[in-house]
Amino acid sequence: MQVNMLEAKNQLSKLVQAALAGEDVVIANNGVPVVRLVKVGAPEVARQPGAWVALPPAEADWDAPATNAAIADELTGGGIS
Repeated sequence: MQVNMLEAKNQLSKLVQAALAGEDVVIANNGVPVVRLVKVGAPEVARQPGAWVALPPAEADWDAPATNAAIADELTGGGIS
């Protein structure tokens, strides 16, 4: 199905439903096809709630100034400018 911009603007819900049903929906500008509506696929990796439960707990000084300075030194190559 090919529709012009104005028709697509007025019938967007219908066009989205058609694309979800697998129909090829093309939107044209002055008769020239410019975009295609396609269904977005599911994420490749499904999230698993609680996946981080097995990680070790953070150390008590994880946000101490000395720890932050050490991390900054690593990231900047040894010195803060």
